[in-house]
Amino acid sequence: MFVKKFFSISLIFAVIFFVTGCGGNKDSDKLKIVTSFYPIYIDAINIAENIPNVEVVNLTQPQTGCLHDYQLTTEDMKTLETADIFIVNGLGMENFLDKVTSARSDLKIIDASKSDEIYLLKDGDEINPHVWMSITYSMDQVKAITKQLCEADPDHADAYKQNALDYLNKLSDLRDEMHFALDNLPNKDIVTFHEAFPYFAAEFKLNIVAVIEREPGTEPTPQELAETIEKINSMPVKVIFTEPQYSPKAAETIARETGAQIFTLDPIVTGNENPDAYLDKMMQNMLTLIKALMVA
Repeated sequence: MFVKKFFSISLIFAVIFFVTGCGGNKDSDKLKIVTSFYPIYIDAINIAENIPNVEVVNLTQPQTGCLHDYQLTTEDMKTLETADIFIVNGLGMENFLDKVTSARSDLKIIDASKSDEIYLLKDGDEINPHVWMSITYSMDQVKAITKQLCEADPDHADAYKQNALDYLNKLSDLRDEMHFALDNLPNKDIVTFHEAFPYFAAEFKLNIVAVIEREPGTEPTPQELAETIEKINSMPVKVIFTEPQYSPKAAETIARETGAQIFTLDPIVTGNENPDAYLDKMMQNMLTLIKALMVA
């Protein structure tokens, strides 16, 4: 099945190239940057903001969410066919990347997680790719994208660097404000919806007691539910954090059994095209945690 699907995708790419040319942006005066999904898109539009003849397009819809099981569409392939640069999160988030590189060997790939400063966490044997949920690592991703963009497009290097510096200053201010607000919370135990928050928790010294759904969209087994309920019942403050991108059904079941309150934390994988969207959503996460965990 995989071979068949891979062949069909490659064939569609080949047909597109035959009809439209050899790939790359046909408008040679404009650099087309494509990003894989929402958090990388927000980084890119900040780095490339107001730079003439540089266009940033997000491959997936702003409401797609994490790319764990994402399958490329024909429209995605048309978008990539005219791309000059493709910026990805990396770390296995884009499981379709090998198909893209096989079909477009000339496409410049920028890996946002290509940084020696990012200490990777694991879910079992697999690397957790949600590094942008640490503000520090999000800053490292901005730096990594900027460095590779400057190498790929040296004509705009100074503009990329200045934009990145402006955005990094905003992120740094946000990080300071969140540490001031969260470092001394009286309660640190949280139950999250899926494995999007370990980097966030590590940065702000939160303790993830349990995760409701290891794989988004896969409901916990009765045994997993029972274990989560037992852990929540032992918590001094019973709170569960759902995510706006997924159904809260399992969390509501647990809340009924434990009397836990439900709050929402956003993993920032969907949203609008506002360049400050990451800042705004992180700030909202901060306010939510204060409200949920300030109860002594």
